[in-house]
This record gives sequence, C-alpha cells and structure tokens, in this order.
Amino acid sequence: MASSAARGPRCRERSRRGRSGRGSVTTGRSRSRSRAREGELRELLPLRDLDALDHSEEGVEATKSQKKTVRNQKPKSSPSDPNGPAPAETEGCGEPSRTSENGSVPPPKAPGKRGRKSKTEMLLLKLSQDLECPTPEPICVQKMLGSSEAAEGLETTPGGRPKRRAAKVALLYLQELAEELTSVYQPPAPTEGAQEPDPERIQKKRRSRRRKEEETDSDDPARDADFVPSKEVLLQAEEEEGSDAPLSEMSEPELEVVRGHGGRMSSSGRSKPQCRGLAPNGFHNSIMAPVEKCSSLTCSLRDQKYSQWEFPDWIPLAHKWTCLSESEAAPYLPAEEKSPLFSIQREGIEDDGVLYRVNRFNSLQPHEERLDMSFFVGGPVWAMEWCPSPEGSAASQYVALYCHGSMEETHSVAGLHGGPALLQLWGLGTLQQEQGSADKAGLAYAVAADHGCVWDMKFCPSGAWEPPTTARKHPQMSRLGLLAVAFSDGKVVLYSLPHPGALQRSKRTQVKDGSFHKHVICKVQCIATLQVGSIQAGNASECGQCFSLSWMPSKPHHHLAAGFYDGTVAVWNLLTKSLLQCVRQPDDSLKLYPFRCFLAHDHAVRSIEWCKADSNFLVTAGSDRKIKFWDLRRLYEPINSIKRFLSTEVAWLLPYNGVTVAQDNCYASYGLCGIHYIDAGYLGFKAYFVAPRKGTVWSISGSDWLNTVAAGDITGELVAAVLPDLAVNPLNVKRSSDRRFPVYKADLLPCSPAGSEGGEQVLPKTRLYSEMVTKSYIRFRDTDLRSFKNFPSREPMRRMHTQEVKAELSLDRLQLESLHKVRFSPNLDSHGWLVSGGQAGIIRAHCLVGLASGVGRQLLPERRAHFSNLYGDKPGSPSPAEESLLLAE
Repeated sequence: MASSAARGPRCRERSRRGRSGRGSVTTGRSRSRSRAREGELRELLPLRDLDALDHSEEGVEATKSQKKTVRNQKPKSSPSDPNGPAPAETEGCGEPSRTSENGSVPPPKAPGKRGRKSKTEMLLLKLSQDLECPTPEPICVQKMLGSSEAAEGLETTPGGRPKRRAAKVALLYLQELAEELTSVYQPPAPTEGAQEPDPERIQKKRRSRRRKEEETDSDDPARDADFVPSKEVLLQAEEEEGSDAPLSEMSEPELEVVRGHGGRMSSSGRSKPQCRGLAPNGFHNSIMAPVEKCSSLTCSLRDQKYSQWEFPDWIPLAHKWTCLSESEAAPYLPAEEKSPLFSIQREGIEDDGVLYRVNRFNSLQPHEERLDMSFFVGGPVWAMEWCPSPEGSAASQYVALYCHGSMEETHSVAGLHGGPALLQLWGLGTLQQEQGSADKAGLAYAVAADHGCVWDMKFCPSGAWEPPTTARKHPQMSRLGLLAVAFSDGKVVLYSLPHPGALQRSKRTQVKDGSFHKHVICKVQCIATLQVGSIQAGNASECGQCFSLSWMPSKPHHHLAAGFYDGTVAVWNLLTKSLLQCVRQPDDSLKLYPFRCFLAHDHAVRSIEWCKADSNFLVTAGSDRKIKFWDLRRLYEPINSIKRFLSTEVAWLLPYNGVTVAQDNCYASYGLCGIHYIDAGYLGFKAYFVAPRKGTVWSISGSDWLNTVAAGDITGELVAAVLPDLAVNPLNVKRSSDRRFPVYKADLLPCSPAGSEGGEQVLPKTRLYSEMVTKSYIRFRDTDLRSFKNFPSREPMRRMHTQEVKAELSLDRLQLESLHKVRFSPNLDSHGWLVSGGQAGIIRAHCLVGLASGVGRQLLPERRAHFSNLYGDKPGSPSPAEESLLLAE
C-alpha cells in the first residue's frame, strides 16, 4: 500500500495529461465521476496492475495527441510486448482484438466520440472478470471482448455497439409477415413498354442492402431511434415492392384506396382490382377501383333492401284503360310533328354530312357499331325516368317521359294550373353492353292526363315488375311498374302500368269515332291521388305545385316524399289503413293524405332525394339556395344546412355520405359553377369539385353500378365523371380532369334554306322556334365510348377543356341545343346505358361500354341464373305481340 500511495501522484499526473491529449470529449460531470472511480481503483489495484495502467495510458497518449511526450519516465513498449498496448481496431472492420499472454485484454484505441466509458471503468470491469466477480458488466465494454467472448454474450457490431434485440425481433416478424403476403400477392400484368423485374437483381439488391446496413452500423446516437427507417431504405423498399408500371398523379386518399385494393385477396375470396398501371379500358386502375367496389356493394345492398313483389292489390285492370281515338287524342299530342334538322358526327367515323328530320314518335335505326339511338318525342323534355326491372331478367327496357305541348310553352311556378298532358312510355328493347338493341326504339303507349304539366316522376324501386307472360285472368293485366307523377295542379298521381303486350291483347274498348289512334293513347283511372292537407280541408292545395318526388328506396317502399312550392315536404304512407289518411273515392281509387309534413325551406323545394343505404335520412335542395340533410326521426332541425348556389337537382349515390349537386350559374362564383359533391356533415369533408360548367346544369344522374355521375347543361354538352372513393377525404384529389369525359356535344349551327350548311350565315337572335328551326340545325358530336386509351389527347377531350375555359353563352336566343334531363339506367342488365333529352325534343340513348367493370360482367350471368330459378319458364323477354308493337310506327 505504501508503494501504491507513493506512485499515486505520478499516475494521476499522467492520467490528467492523457485526458488533456485526447481533447475535451466528456463533460465536466463525467470527468469528476471517472476521477472518483480512478481513485477507488488505485486503492484496490496491486502494483503490477498500476504499471499496466501506466503503460496503457502512455500508449493512448502517444497515439492520440501526436505530441512530444515525456519518454524518460517510461519506455514505450513495442506491439509484441505483452505489457504494452495492442494495436487499435479499425472502425468498421470485423477483426477481433488481440489478447496478451496472461489473458488480459489491452484497451483498444478509443474513438473520440461522446458518451464512451473511461479507461479506468473498462480496467475495473476487466479486473472484476478476472476475479470472477458477479457484478453486472456494462454493455458498452463488449467492444473490448474477442470474437469468442462476444459470441457467448450479446452480439455486437464491428463498431462495438450491441445490436438491438427488440428491433431485430420486430424486423424478423415483419419479414415473415411480408413473405406471407407476397406469397398471396398476384403481381399486376406488365403494361406495354414496361420491363419485368429480374428476381436475381432483386435478391442481389436485398443482400447488398443488408451488408451495407451491417457495415455502416455505428454508435451514432442518431441511429438509436428504433423502428424508424431512413429515406434510402424506404426508397429501396418501394423499388423492390413496386411494379415498373407508371403511376399517374394521385393524392393521399387515392393512395390509401390503392393499398386497399392492391391485388390482395378480399375476405370473400374474390380478387380485388389492381390499382397500379392502366386498366384495359385505358383509365388508370386507381380510377376504376371505386367502380369495382361500388358494383359489388350495390349488388349486396340490393339483396337486402329490394323486394320481389310489393303492393299486390294494385294490379292494372283492362276496363280502367280506355283507348282514345284520333280526335280524342289530338288535344294531348305535342304540337310539333317533325323534329328540327340534326346531324350526328361520331368520333373515328367519317362524317357523311346527312341531315335527319324525324317524325313525331319515330326513331332512327340504332348504329351498328356505336349502339346509340335517337328518337323524337314532340316537345321540350322536362321529366324522364327508367322503369326498374329485376336483375338478370333480360327484359325489354322502358323509359317514361313527359314533354311540353309546344316548343315555346312556359309555365308559372307561383300558382296552380291544369291542362292536357301526355305521359309517354318508350320501349328500347333488350339493351346489353356489347350488342345493344337490334330494333328501333318505339312508343309503347301513352297516358293522357288533365292535371297540367309534369315536373317529376318516379317509379317504385322494386317489387312492382312481373314477367310479361304472367297468367292473369281478365280484366287483370301483367304489371310493368308503379309510377308516381307530380303535376302542376299540386297533386301526385299514382299509376299502375301494364306491360305493352298485355295492353295490346286486351284492347277491345269501343271509342266514339270508331277508329283508334295509330299509337296506343289511353285515358287511365289512377290507383291513388296523393294530396297535401287533410280530409277537412278543401280541394285547393295551399302548398302550391309539386316539383320533386322520391320513393322510399328500401322495402316495402310504402313511403313517398314530395317537395312543394312553399318549401313544404310531405311524406305519405301508401299502405295506410287510417281513416284520417285514406279515403275511398266513388271510382274505387284512393285519396291519400300525408302522415308527416314539415317546412324544409323558405321557398320551393327544387329536388328531394332519399338515402339509399338508410331510409331515415333525406336531402332537400330549395330555391332559397340551401341544401339540407334531414333525419326523419327528429325533424325539428336539419342534420346539416349548407347555403351555396341555386341547386337544380341532387343525386345521392349508394355508398357515400353526401350528394352530388347540379346548380344554376346565377349565384355561382366565377370558376365554381358546375357539379359539386357535398358531404352530409358527418365526416366533415369539404365540397369536392367534380366538373366545371360554363352554363346552368339542369339535370344530374348517378349510377350506383358505375360510381359515375352524368350531367346535361344549357350549352348542350353531356358530361360524365367517374367519382373517386368519397369515403376518403377527396379534398386533395389531383387531376380530376382525367376522371370526366364528354358523352356528346350538341351545337346549334346556321344553315341555308335548302338545308346545306352555310358558314356565312349567323344564328338569328330570336326566341321563336319557328324562326330558329328554319335557319339552323343541331349537330351532335359523339365520343367513342368503347375505350378511353390516350383520352387526354383525343379531340373530344380537348374540345371539352376548351369549352370549360372559353365557352360563350348567347342568352338572347332560344337555347334549342339545351339538355334538360339526364338519366342513368338503374338496372343491372342495362347499367351502362344513359338517356338524355332537352329543348329540341330529341331523346338520345348511349352506352358507356368502356366503363363496364369486371364485377358487373361476373354478376350478370349469376343474376340471370338466379332469375330463371325464381320464375321458372317465365322469361323476361318480350312476347311476339310486344315485339310487333315496338316495331309499329
């Protein structure tokens, strides 16, 4: 102990010189702690260990400071000297440190980094190992051990830093999980021009990346954040996991949809569509993924919400349908007997320059290649609706519509007024995606009414259709559907429509003149009349005209809602037995009064729509520029009220918590007129701009099968837009222009009196139809909808973008090209078909072949097999008598 005390000052002096030579590495607190431990060590160590300590300090001092040291105190030992220091390890190499003959481990060259242990602590740890002391050893000293000793303890990196066990276990688990997922993952088919990934190259890249991570692992504190990969690792992971197909610009919500549909198997076992690369129709897979999702969702929800048979007592009776003669039917017929001149230019087909003029209630032959149909109804169209049919019925498709009697007819919305009206039912044949209808469209029959003009009409969604060959005893006829019609006298009239073939067979009614009209035009006794008020009120309605209707979308479809001029919304129970709500009339029809009325708006209710997923919710759009969402269980206040532009019509698609809105441009800000998606308020999303329009959008319709909306405006352009997944916030959806496309564009052009086109003439500035029709014609420019490949560079898309920016409106003339009504087919058999009509009275039907989804193609044969099992030998195809009726002019 005496010798130890005598040598103490000299050792402390050398220790201080060694620390000063290394530089200020540790903080003041760590220096004081190391000095205290060094003093305790010198009191415990024997003289031999203190000499070794002096040798090691001199070696470190000589290699680190590169200064002239005191050599007369202790000679510098050579690398072979067992008491001298061992050569320091190179940072990053995997060679173990050399050991001396007596088993002691000389300290390596300590890197000048923050947070390392001092030499005395490491020697103290080595002494405790020699004495087999049970004190726990610090992890940082494992760098001093050899390869054999490190294998027995914790694994260390070549830099001396122990490997993280938790991170390693987590990464191994993620690697196993990734292998399980990649075993199920089906890689997308390579697009044209894309190179297939090389498996060997991917494996080499993975091995090199793993080697690089092991070699560059160090004690940098910045690397101590576990489970946080670097940017380089993320980029390499994207290169290895991604395909070589190019991706278009997508937002974060779209990327979430992509991950949800990225080629993995769903819980039902059906493969989800790919979301990378291009779909076969030319659209990006991220655009088509919501279409596939909505097709399957629509089918499953219709199985729950729809019914096979409802309202069994409301069967059409032959004696309630009286056919009119020529003289009797004349007051109800539209005034125009011939259509305006029009031409059709189809994309990809050379224009033949033919101008068509179609007689009233006649049609053109469907185009063999493009499948489009055109027919003339006699006047401006303001109401139109498809007749629903069961999925897989392969039945003829029918469209009910109403047109004004004159091209210049106007109606006041303030008061009630009656007059003659004609409801037309047109048969379009058995429409299919690939071949369409082989026959021309024809007027099946018409219903003459005296309740004024028609503002809206709605069919019962399901349960009202039966096969045309259903055996019915006379006077009953097989039922086609139940139609509710909103008239300008404030009444809502309910009709039970028969199949055209059944009506043709039972037409034995005598007429006064003894001659029938060449078209079947009938006076019909309605099933029920729906009126606002009560049995104690007078006949005159205080609510004004009815502008919009909505039928309850879920079975048993016993509720019907309507919006009126004064802002009132009335809801009727069609199956009520209450004496206060149901009155039997002398003609055996019913008069129904609503069981619920509430004031929804300060002005007229322009549009009303029921939520298809939950019948407790309703949306209304009024002339007070407000859109309101209602919960029918608590009507004292709306769920959400949004004051925006003057809305003309709303469409509520099945899977979303909001509506797409068409609007008038009178209150719209510059650049914001068009189609918007507005959330109901539950998710809190901001409005999504679907498509800009330069003029008033009169009508909008949505397809649950295609996740698509279509809108017609005053400029004569029919535009369709594929919606993104609106269950995710669509605020940052990029390149929304890639999702919309024109179906066709109608332009009014001047012509010479002979009918040939003349570029020198100018359109007359008049609102008289007689002058416009003699000096102008309508040109329809159709888009090839079979494929959307290279669509941004095609002429219809460039024309649409030009119209969105530079379109000009001429409001001082009759807008003969304006489109007033657009409707998507709700039926699975014809879910790609779209009808539209407007001021000219020309109805056009187009098939969006390119939007047909793979899910829809799979569902159609399944549903047809299911339909044949339900109805046996009762096919849904029309009978021969019905076929002959459709072909009759």
